[in-house]
Amino acid sequence: MPPLVAYLVVFGLVFAEDAIFVGFVVPGETAAVLGGVLANQGKADIWTMAPVIVAAAILGDTVGYEVGRHLGQRLLGFRVFDRHRRRLEDAQEFLRRRGGSAVFLGRFVAFFRAMMPALAGASRMPYPRFLAFNAMGGAVWGTGFAVLGYLAGASYDAVAKTAGRDIAAGVLVVAVIALVVWRVRKSRSEQRAERTLRSPPDPDPSEGS
Repeated sequence: MPPLVAYLVVFGLVFAEDAIFVGFVVPGETAAVLGGVLANQGKADIWTMAPVIVAAAILGDTVGYEVGRHLGQRLLGFRVFDRHRRRLEDAQEFLRRRGGSAVFLGRFVAFFRAMMPALAGASRMPYPRFLAFNAMGGAVWGTGFAVLGYLAGASYDAVAKTAGRDIAAGVLVVAVIALVVWRVRKSRSEQRAERTLRSPPDPDPSEGS
């Protein structure tokens, strides 16, 4: 595809994840990784793709924040979120406990990434504070996944040149399987992290003395 189309597609997917909550269907990190792969294949420039991904993440979060600020609790009452009710409560509790750092850390957990901006807006977090943590998270996340995709594409090309396309294709299949396993383990880790967030903190031993 032409570079401009590649930038627009990646930007749109990353932006929409947080702005209109399509992260439930298409994780933005997938688009970010593919953007890096496209850059490695010469269909885009990594020095342009990475900033595009970062900008899309920050702008998408800002739109999500405004949606939450204007719709408030009505947003959480939408029936589409009924199946995610417990996770929404976890995200709200995480935001109450961690404040701005929840915005930063939420960028690296799929469900929190999609909902945290709206929840921050609904909670009336001051926008300058939200923007600061959102920009830091977007920069680290966007750059990291773009570079990850770029390195993945470079690894494929290196194997293809030294061992041939057939072996490279076999390595690619193994890499895809490894990616699936990684996603499953990542999902389980996120669930454990959410359970940890729900659990009350350990009592302070000094309180009993």
